[in-house]
Amino acid sequence: MIKFRSMYVDADKRWREVAHRDESGRLIHKMHNDPRVTGIGRKLRRTSLDELPQLFNVLRGEMSLVGPRPEMPYIAAEYEPWQWQRFRVPPGITGWWQVNGRSDKPMHLHTEDDLYYIQNYSFWLDLRILFKTVAVVFGGNGAY
Repeated sequence: MIKFRSMYVDADKRWREVAHRDESGRLIHKMHNDPRVTGIGRKLRRTSLDELPQLFNVLRGEMSLVGPRPEMPYIAAEYEPWQWQRFRVPPGITGWWQVNGRSDKPMHLHTEDDLYYIQNYSFWLDLRILFKTVAVVFGGNGAY
């Protein structure tokens, strides 16, 4: 997946220091002030401009415009068996999770959103998600 670099080079090695868990022990992997994100990276993420290069992935047939977001391998390694279903479809630049909470939701809840999308996939749902994405991006909610 092509993205603008928004984190320091060693960010993948430092993920455990910022990993938080909910009361059930489930991983919550996004945080508002992640120290691994660069200053410019914060601006790119806030405006979602870090996602633009993924259009090349779409053109090359590696991603869709709409679908579950790709996941970091170290996060997918902690998936529960039911969460692996999200890999049944190609990853997307935007998806049901992004227009219904983005990073404000714990990982297990965004997986539920991904599965909702997979089970209810249609051209009209994709169109609805694309339109809602524009509103969400300009609103900046949950972008970090």
